[in-house]
Amino acid sequence: MSLSALPAHSRLWLLAIESLPDRATETQLRRGLEEILAQWRHKGQIYQGAGVLLEPQLIAVAEPSLAAQPSGCAIDGMLLRVRRLAERLQLRLMDPAASILVRFADRLVVIPKFEIQACLDDGTLDGRTPVLDLSLYSLGDLRAGRLETPLADTWVGRKYQVSVG
Repeated sequence: MSLSALPAHSRLWLLAIESLPDRATETQLRRGLEEILAQWRHKGQIYQGAGVLLEPQLIAVAEPSLAAQPSGCAIDGMLLRVRRLAERLQLRLMDPAASILVRFADRLVVIPKFEIQACLDDGTLDGRTPVLDLSLYSLGDLRAGRLETPLADTWVGRKYQVSVG
């Protein structure tokens, strides 16, 4: 199943890989993700999830029924399997509690929170730098273009008093 086949209300999970995987690893990741979602079951419930690599470093998984009837155990089980797949492929998933994901012209970069001030000071980051919001809740949010927000309009901009100008 593909993300495009799912309704906008589908629950969404976004996971970022800290560094760009090589082509062979990316292919293994895609296949492994397909296998995990094809077998996604919990207590007799079969889930109709879809997952893709939006970009080589960005995994998106969505499932329609979990938006209305969430099952923490089903969600945790799926996320655990994705994490184990990443570990098996020697990929490190970003911890969104400890880092932010930003887009530069040619790549996605994970910036640890403790480095944000230095990156602002040296000009690596500014108010226009796109920050990816890994906390989007629904597939509709992703389709509406809410994945990227200028840094000035995020919690980082508020905390560090960064403006666009």
